[in-house]
Amino acid sequence: MNEEIDFILDSTKESMQAAIVHLEKKLLNIRAGKASPAMLGSVMVEYYGTQTPLNQVGNVTTPDARTITIQPFEKSLIPEIEKGIQIANLGFNPMNNGESVIINVPPLTEERRKDLVKQAKAEAEDSKVGVRNDRKNANNEIKKLEKEGLSEDLAKNTEVDIQELTDSFIKKIDEMLSSKEKEIMTV
Repeated sequence: MNEEIDFILDSTKESMQAAIVHLEKKLLNIRAGKASPAMLGSVMVEYYGTQTPLNQVGNVTTPDARTITIQPFEKSLIPEIEKGIQIANLGFNPMNNGESVIINVPPLTEERRKDLVKQAKAEAEDSKVGVRNDRKNANNEIKKLEKEGLSEDLAKNTEVDIQELTDSFIKKIDEMLSSKEKEIMTV
C-alpha cells in the first residue's frame, strides 16, 4: 500500500509541477514593456508549405529595450515572416530593411497594462484550477485504496499531505503572478 501512496503523491506532484511550467510559458508570452524574443514565441511562418516556428527560420534578437530584430536564414522569407507576425495578432507592425525584419515595441499605455494584468491573472487562475483538479484526482485515488483495505488513518494522513502539496503549489502560482504583475505595472 505504501508504494501505491508514494506513487500517487509523486504523480500528483509531477502534474502540479507541469501546471507551474505551463504558467511560466504563458507568463513569458505576456509582454511587460521591454522587448523580448519570447514575445514572438507563438509566431508561425510558412516555410516551404509547412507552418514553422519563427525561431527556426531566423535569429530573433533584441538590440535594445524597444526593438526586436529577426534575421532570417533566407532573405526570401522576409515577407512570410512579416505575414506570420501580423497573423499572430500581437499588435506589432513589422518593417523590413531588405536584410531583416524590425519590430518597434511601443510603450504600454496604463489601460493596456491593466489588460495584461487581467490576462496574467486569468492564466494563474487556470493553473490553480489545474492544481486543484490534480488534488481531486489524487484524493479519489486514495478513496479507491481505502475501499481496497487502506487504513483510515493512513488515508487521512495522505489527504493532508496532498493538501499541503496543493497549498505550496497555489502559493508558488500566487508568487509568480505578483512578480509578473509588478513587472507589467513598472513603467
